[in-house]
Amino acid sequence: MRQAHRPELRAAARRIARYIDADDPSRTRGRAAAHPGAVPGAVRAVPGAAPGVGRRRIVTGAFAAAAALAFGTGLPGTAHAAELDPKGITEDPFTLGVASGDPRPGSILLWTRLAPRPYEPGSGLRPGRYTVRWEVAHDPDFTRIAARGRATAHPELNHSLHTDVSGLDDDRVYYYRFRVGDWISPAGRTRTAPAHSAPITALSLAAVSCQAYHQGYFTAYRHLADEELDAVLHLGDYLYEYAVNAVGGDRNYTDRRLPAHFNRETITLEDYRLRYALYRSDPDLQAAHAAHPFILTWDDHETENNYAGDDPDGGTVPTEEFLLRRAAAYRAYWENQPLRPPQRPQGPDMRLYRRLRFGQLAQFDVLDTRQYRSDQLYGDGWQRPGPELEDPERTMTGAEQESWLLDGWERSTARWNVVPQQVVFSRRRDAPTDAYRLSMDSWDGYPAARRRLLDGAAAAGVENLMILSGDVHVGYGLDLKEDWDDPGSRTLGTEITATSVASGRNGADRPANYDNLTRANPHLKFYNGRRGYVRITLGEERAQADYRTVDAVTTPGAPVRTAASFVTEAGDPGLKPA
Repeated sequence: MRQAHRPELRAAARRIARYIDADDPSRTRGRAAAHPGAVPGAVRAVPGAAPGVGRRRIVTGAFAAAAALAFGTGLPGTAHAAELDPKGITEDPFTLGVASGDPRPGSILLWTRLAPRPYEPGSGLRPGRYTVRWEVAHDPDFTRIAARGRATAHPELNHSLHTDVSGLDDDRVYYYRFRVGDWISPAGRTRTAPAHSAPITALSLAAVSCQAYHQGYFTAYRHLADEELDAVLHLGDYLYEYAVNAVGGDRNYTDRRLPAHFNRETITLEDYRLRYALYRSDPDLQAAHAAHPFILTWDDHETENNYAGDDPDGGTVPTEEFLLRRAAAYRAYWENQPLRPPQRPQGPDMRLYRRLRFGQLAQFDVLDTRQYRSDQLYGDGWQRPGPELEDPERTMTGAEQESWLLDGWERSTARWNVVPQQVVFSRRRDAPTDAYRLSMDSWDGYPAARRRLLDGAAAAGVENLMILSGDVHVGYGLDLKEDWDDPGSRTLGTEITATSVASGRNGADRPANYDNLTRANPHLKFYNGRRGYVRITLGEERAQADYRTVDAVTTPGAPVRTAASFVTEAGDPGLKPA
């Protein structure tokens, strides 16, 4: 459901249209340069895959002319915002909690945003900058301080803070908090990563995705906050662009009324900023962020449902207008997540794919399968496959990201190579007949790109490949097969799909299509439609996935249970009941 687009956005789009090179040579398809482990037909590298450069790139200076309409503000330092006395903040500015992310050896990224009135434009603060103090301690009482410093909350970035704290010990639990004026934030708990050469023997993770605020409570996060974890992997759809009514949709509030500006689709920067404020005000989500460092990637709803590269859903608006919306969405995403400075967007482009290592045990290659992908075929959704589907030049990741991933696998010495990404990777037929359909939005819509990755992993000698995915609001456990048509063919790795936190409402243990899907896909070893998360434990000899579910999200407080547990042995891929 699309809201009518606003005149100021159309005007802004017209103003920058002449700077969009519709005949950009990067849109000409070609073949990639030879690459160890690559196969013929890889898409040629395009500027959209490079840091800070986008397909149909908006020239930086020209984009600034429209930024005042699109964003209403510039970047820190351009407006010379006055420094304000933090004692003038008379209401709690830490209403959105605290967070940490992207743990590195001896380093962690700390986040918060000052927002005394988070549901208001401007968040109840004057448009100036504030000096915020931060502390990192060895203990929760902050009696043994490990590091402290100051940071500036700029109005241009909606008074968000991204503090990169280094000089800490490797593989160590720390506690952190912020101070501004007389206000002290809630304390967060985080953990640095072990040194790349460290011979660690275990790593505990959780994978989550898809948290539509209007479809239920974030109960799963309350339980996840109590888990003993090294990190949480968020696989996309952190928020949804859809309207949220006064009672919070299926939350059906009786003790509050949400402002009317939430009851519309997000389009502008202010819309996205306010929507993040709504989501981040949720106490269960705050508890999870305060308990564990997050490693995040996005999917589609952080911008718009099922967009592909610079093509909006359904292609119903001009590319120039969509790029303005994408720039607003990407900027709000960065402002509201514990992401490091290299991930800060430039206009409609943001380098989100990145690599993290946890000792010799695990390498995480975090992918972005939205920003660079080819458009979905046959009208999107579940469709009968056709000949265009096999086009070797169709891409899910863009050529540069694909090469980056294959190069990383070739150099990896990790026991487990884990790929957190967005959409289902394994083949998924919807019926056990010749009249089956495939999802055009998942990797089934890009089979040549999927084949290149599997062949590249094999060429690199990756023995313990684990794909993590979200998007579909169900929990799957799948074997990655050398030949999807032959159940007896070699298993190349495993795929763990995290169900949603709230999207899809309560769900069911056995969704309506359970029989068809399990019969049509013998490599599908587990299927459950409840809400929750997956707890993943990586060890030297095996990995275990525990599918943790709650029975209801339309009412708060449901208990959590383990619906099933599976293991995969190091050197012998394939899921088996634990």
